[in-house]
Amino acid sequence: MYQPRVFIADDHLLVLEGFRQLLADDTRIVGTAHSGAELLENAQKSAPDIVLLDISMPDANGFDLIPLLKQKLPQVKIILVTMLSEPFYVSEGFRKGANGYVLKQSASTELLTAIRTVMNNRRYVCPEVAADVRESIEQPWSRPDGYHVQLTPRQHEVLRMLANGVPTHTIATTIGISVKTVEFHKAGIMNKLGIKTIAELTRFALVQGLTEL
Repeated sequence: MYQPRVFIADDHLLVLEGFRQLLADDTRIVGTAHSGAELLENAQKSAPDIVLLDISMPDANGFDLIPLLKQKLPQVKIILVTMLSEPFYVSEGFRKGANGYVLKQSASTELLTAIRTVMNNRRYVCPEVAADVRESIEQPWSRPDGYHVQLTPRQHEVLRMLANGVPTHTIATTIGISVKTVEFHKAGIMNKLGIKTIAELTRFALVQGLTEL
């Protein structure tokens, strides 16, 4: 059976060694890097099938490294392996071109599955990521032909907070309106966009970049 060629990029030595041991029997580890510069310098000559990449590298943002890697290695599959589970990070990773997203706390049980999944040209999203975020990634909101709906500044404000999981009563207190008014704005947003569920609202917010760090 073919063993995928894997390159690991993480600035923590214990993480690198842990991944190396975890994957030793099922993959070929062809290189490691402790920084973005080291990754870009060494990955191409290692010819990996898969790059395991931490988002928080000491000299570079993992998101910015993805397109640079794809330029050098157009066929490479990139799996982000990180502690960050917030919607922004997940959606941004796939927007930049990642093929998989695994949380470090689940890596021991999921990393091999993620590798096998992306090697079969399928996207992998860690089950620990919130269900509505996973659904938003797997079935993204598509901008309809002729889409031109414009939300009001207040609707944008309410939508941004809803998309980031802020409860209705907290939104009301934060912007100084009643809960009933928040519900009114929410209904207006969903009506304008032709959206019927919170999951669809999340998809729209991710596409529009309304989720926050």
